[in-house]
Amino acid sequence: MATLVATVGFLSACTAGPSNRPEIVTNDGPAASTTRTVAPNEVPPLENADSGIPWRNCSGEMQAMLTAQKLPSWLAVKCGKINGVLDSPYAPDRGTTRIQLVRAGQGPVPIAVVNDVDGLPGTVYAARLAATLPQEFFKKFQLVGMDRRGTGNSTAANCVQPEVRRTMVELDPAAIDVDAWFRAAQSAGQQCSITLESQLPALDTWRTAADLDSLRSALGLDRLNAIGHGEGSRVVSMFADRFPDRVGRVVLDGVPDPTADAQLASEGVAKGGEAEWDAFAADCVQRGCPLGAEPERALLELLGQLRTTPIEGPVLDITAGSVLRAVLVGLSDRSTWPTLAGALAAARNGDGSGLVTMLTPYAVGSDVQAAALDGTLVTTCNDMRDRLSLDQVKSAATEWQQKFPLFGPTAAQRLAFCAPWTIPDHPLPTPTGRGAPPILVIGTASDAITPLEGSERAAQQLDSGVLVSWQGAGHGALGVSPCATDTATKFLTDATVPRNGTVCPP
Repeated sequence: MATLVATVGFLSACTAGPSNRPEIVTNDGPAASTTRTVAPNEVPPLENADSGIPWRNCSGEMQAMLTAQKLPSWLAVKCGKINGVLDSPYAPDRGTTRIQLVRAGQGPVPIAVVNDVDGLPGTVYAARLAATLPQEFFKKFQLVGMDRRGTGNSTAANCVQPEVRRTMVELDPAAIDVDAWFRAAQSAGQQCSITLESQLPALDTWRTAADLDSLRSALGLDRLNAIGHGEGSRVVSMFADRFPDRVGRVVLDGVPDPTADAQLASEGVAKGGEAEWDAFAADCVQRGCPLGAEPERALLELLGQLRTTPIEGPVLDITAGSVLRAVLVGLSDRSTWPTLAGALAAARNGDGSGLVTMLTPYAVGSDVQAAALDGTLVTTCNDMRDRLSLDQVKSAATEWQQKFPLFGPTAAQRLAFCAPWTIPDHPLPTPTGRGAPPILVIGTASDAITPLEGSERAAQQLDSGVLVSWQGAGHGALGVSPCATDTATKFLTDATVPRNGTVCPP
C-alpha cells in the first residue's frame, strides 16, 4: 500500500523523430515469436530499446509527485504514454486505454516496473526504486515504470463517491459490522458500474498483463525484462504465463499467494500484517520512538480512545478503522516507519493530521491524482473468484479476530467489499510460466502485503521460479536488503541465477 524507499549498499551477504501522439499498440494475443529459442533454464540475452515512444519532460504535476522524495541529481527522468487495447468483454480486442509511463535512467536496456495496485503509481514507484540503486546500474539499464490501467494517470478509476469512500475507510473492523461493510460495498459497486460502464470489467490483472506486451512492442523488444513489486508481481507473472516466449529477465519482489481461495489468501495477509507490526514495534523500541517502550499498548490505547471520541476532519475522520488502514500503509514502506510512529503518537494527543496525510493518496486523492481506493477495489474484485456470503464473512472475521487481533477483521473486510461484484469473465489462473526462462522470486519474512508463505507458493507454482528469501521486515526487499538487491542486480546484469532457496540475513 505504499512505496519502497530506502538506501542500499552492495554486499554479498547471502547464504547458500517522434510523433506528438502517443503510440498505439494493438495486441491480438500470443503469436508466433521471431526470437531465437531460449531453453527454459537459460536466461535470455539483453536487448537495447528500439523505441518509438516520445519521451518528454514530465508535466508540473507529475514532476511534483516524482520529486516529493528527493531523487539523485544524476538520475534522468522522462515521461511518455502509449495506448493499449481496452479489450472489454463487451468489445473484445477493441477500444483503447492510455498508459502512463516514466523512464528513469538512460541506459540502453529497459526494465519494465509494475507496482501494487493500491500503492504508489508504477511511474512514481519506478523513479523511487531507481533512486535506491547505484548509478553504475544505469550505464546498462533504464527503469520504465507503468501506471496500471485504472490507476495513477492511466485512465484512473474515479468512481466511488467521496462519502462512500470515507465510510469504507472509517468503519471499525473490530466491530465486525458485516451489514455495514456489505452496504458500503454495494453502494461502491453500483457507482462504479454506472460511472465506468463497459470499462469496469476491463480493469483486471489479465488485461493489464497484455498492457505489458503492448509496452514490449512499443519499446521495440522481442523479450521484456521486468520487475514486479508486491501485488504488481501478479501482473508480471501473468504476462509470463500468457506470453512465455516474450519474457526476458524477470524479478518478482514479493508475490501474492496464487491460491484461488480468497479466504485462505486473506488470512495469510492478516498473519503477515501481525508479523510486520511486531517487527515495527521492535524497531520502534530500539530507536526510542515516541510510542514508548510498548508500541502495541500505545496503539491499542489510541484505538480505544478513538472508538469513544474520533478526531473529526474536513475530508476524513480519524477513527479506529482509519488508523488501522494508516498503519498498514505505513508498515508497507520501511522508510516511513518513523513517520508512522510520529503520526500515531500525535493522534494520541488529538492531532490526526499526520495520519490524514498518510491516507490521503489512498482514500481522498487530489486534483491531479484520483484516490487509489477506487482502482484497488475494481481490480481486486475483478480478479477475485470467490463471492462470500454475509455469514461466511462474519465467521471469518470472528475467527481471525481471535487469531490476529489487529488485522484479522481488516482482512475480512476485503472479502466483504467484493461480495456484490460480478464474477470475473477472465478468472485468473494460477501462473506457471511454462516455457518461460528463469524467474527470480524474492520473499520477505515479515510482509503485511505479500506474506512470505504466499511468495513461496508462487515460486513453487512457477515452472522456472527461483526463490530467494530475506529474513527482514517490510514490503519487498529490493533497495532495502543489500543481499537481495545484489542478487537481483547480478541476475539482471550478468544472468547469474542464484541457488533456489537462498536466504538473505535480516
